[in-house]
Amino acid sequence: MKPEHGEARAVYYLLPERGGPDKSLTNRILPAIIRGMSITQLPACTCLKVSSGVQARPRRGCVIRKPVFRFLFLLFLTCLSACDDSAWNDPYPHKDARANILYSSFGERPKHMDPARSYSSNEYVFIGQIYEPPLQYHYLKRPYELIPLAADSMPEVSYKDKNGFPVGESSQAGVIAESRYDITLKAGMLYQPHPAFAKDEKGHYLYHQMSDKQLQPIHTLADFKQFSSREVTAQDYVNQIKRLADPRNHSPISSLMAQYVLGFEEAAQAIRKKIAENKKSAQGEYQYIDLSQIEMKGVEVLDEHHYRIRLKGRYPQFVYWLSMTFFSPMPWEAEKFYSQPGLKERNISLDWYPLGSGPYMLTENNPNLRMVLQRNPNFHGEDCPVRAMPQQIAEGLLKDAGKAMPFIDRAVYNLEKETIPYWNKFLQGYYDSSGISSDSFDQAVSLNAGGEASLTEEMQHKGMRLKSSVQASIHYMGFNMRDPIVGGNTEKARLLRQAISIAMDYEEFISIFANGRGVAAQGMLPPGIFGFREGTKGINPYVYDVNKFVRASRKPISYARELMKKAGYVDGIDMQTGKPLILYFDAKSSGPSDRARLNWVVKQFEKLGIDLVLRSTDYNRFQEKMRKGSAQIFMWGWNADYPDPENFFFLLFGGNCKQDNNGENAANYQNAEFDALFERMKYMPNGEERQKIVDQMQEILRHDAPWVWGYHPKGYSLYHNWFKNVEPNLMANNTLKYKRLDSDVRAEKRAQWNKPVLLPLLLLSVLLLLALIPAIVMYRQSERSQAL
Repeated sequence: MKPEHGEARAVYYLLPERGGPDKSLTNRILPAIIRGMSITQLPACTCLKVSSGVQARPRRGCVIRKPVFRFLFLLFLTCLSACDDSAWNDPYPHKDARANILYSSFGERPKHMDPARSYSSNEYVFIGQIYEPPLQYHYLKRPYELIPLAADSMPEVSYKDKNGFPVGESSQAGVIAESRYDITLKAGMLYQPHPAFAKDEKGHYLYHQMSDKQLQPIHTLADFKQFSSREVTAQDYVNQIKRLADPRNHSPISSLMAQYVLGFEEAAQAIRKKIAENKKSAQGEYQYIDLSQIEMKGVEVLDEHHYRIRLKGRYPQFVYWLSMTFFSPMPWEAEKFYSQPGLKERNISLDWYPLGSGPYMLTENNPNLRMVLQRNPNFHGEDCPVRAMPQQIAEGLLKDAGKAMPFIDRAVYNLEKETIPYWNKFLQGYYDSSGISSDSFDQAVSLNAGGEASLTEEMQHKGMRLKSSVQASIHYMGFNMRDPIVGGNTEKARLLRQAISIAMDYEEFISIFANGRGVAAQGMLPPGIFGFREGTKGINPYVYDVNKFVRASRKPISYARELMKKAGYVDGIDMQTGKPLILYFDAKSSGPSDRARLNWVVKQFEKLGIDLVLRSTDYNRFQEKMRKGSAQIFMWGWNADYPDPENFFFLLFGGNCKQDNNGENAANYQNAEFDALFERMKYMPNGEERQKIVDQMQEILRHDAPWVWGYHPKGYSLYHNWFKNVEPNLMANNTLKYKRLDSDVRAEKRAQWNKPVLLPLLLLSVLLLLALIPAIVMYRQSERSQAL
């Protein structure tokens, strides 16, 4: 009996086959059935495995003619496929089920991977594991402590006066004219394999001057055939510091370094001159510039593993910058390699393919799908910390003490733009850790009457672990101190600001909008930063009282209204003019969720009878208002660059006024006494004397109230029990190397949590079959009548 219309068709019956399951059925047979194709038309399909362990073979004579039967056959094979596969919804390859791979995510494309340019936390997730600056933060010790990373020991710091004679660290301000940092590097550090180092038999670089023909098959860094490496040298670290002065790199810290590094601005001018000359050539302004020929007085190579940095005057906080990737090594070969126009056209650059000596290297950069860090085969090695705090020891964070790092072979970061899909995959075991969004907070965390957080029963049943830490940051409401109403040093304006500070109930804000994830700020400094005071000594007496539980209790709104009366405002009316008090709050354009926050702010001002007018605008316009000083009241925040009080107090230092100098003092606050104390404090080592000055500065700011001291965010993270050595470190960016996985436990938990539930599918199949019986009977009757 021939097929109708001359079609070559076949039907498949199922025979047992020896061997394990295979998913090729899903990939090849099922799509063919859906499209109505004959399976014999598929290439190389005479013998296809079915994931249930059966084999499909063609047999002539029968045809899957109707879509109904194709659908039933598809449904049957789908059920068969799920029966033997407990990880039927596993988003990862089956072969990686027990592999030593960390799974995480990212929400937006990292813009810069170049260590001279990168300054965002989503970029540090990657480059922090790749590059090695001289110093790093101890992973476990608190308060935070700097220790050597690429450096063999801590920098040797010395000081000179204006005549070049040595002076002591405790010399009076103005005596120290120059600070010197002598850095000794570890010997034997190698860069990751990279084509920039590849040479031929004669020692010539293979890929530094590529022709169009050589470039034709190149689309990614992996397309190069030859990779090589070399040792890290002091010249590479000096080269990177000069790159910070290169205007083509647009380094975010170039202006700061120009204030301190000797000869920095002169080197930048020399590079600009060279760029102007290169613009006239065929390659243009991005032509390679040999920075070893550019003089910078403040950096000097002493030998292969020693270099020196010289600063103007004294800048104790500079040592913190030596822990940031800005000061990582950069070989000249990388700049020469990436400067080729043909590679730039293909997005092959340092911003896409970083080159470092750290424990990991970026092997896949597909920001629309996935980014992958792989263990660097040339990594010089590092041992896991052997010291920790008592609580950390109790939690088992020294179980791997002294062992060689890194522990994880590969880290896969998938693009996840929505929090709910990520959260669901985390609960299924397909991600190893997770933050806690507002949508999932109640599912994960329960708060007791005292505000202490603990895991819900559901999370405890899954063996989750909860980690929390107060972040080294502050969210605040600022007043423009040059505004005629809320600004200035008059008693009237100061009392108004203090009254608003009381009315802004940040405890309520934290509860409503942050799920309790925050600590109301008592001043400038968050916990963990030197100068922060615990207990009653750290309470802001202008906003809080000490209650019977010896805790801070916000002053009643009646007290704030009394302050308003003293300032000349009764029930929101200015007694001098008889007009209502109208204030203006400038905010960035916001969505529906932010409108609730803004409405909440309006209600806080209504407690004092103040009419608050919202002025929303886009972020660029908002920034312009801040630069011009035209905003009256605003909200902003700050994340610490390093754990030092100077990095917070400078936000209100008069010399950093945004309106005058485009600095970070967005409130344009100026107080001569505060500024003088700041100049003293920033150069002092931590100790009792510095603490006293910090206390004085806190008192001045609390009294003047240029900010409403909002809150310090509190971060919560969840980890599966197979994810080891996890400890929040708010300063370090290179923490992946410390973490370890028990991939066998993970595989077992995934199988346990993701068993296919087949009963609903089987019931649906039965119902469909019952519903189709009348149609099948009618079809068979029609076939018989046509045959007759």
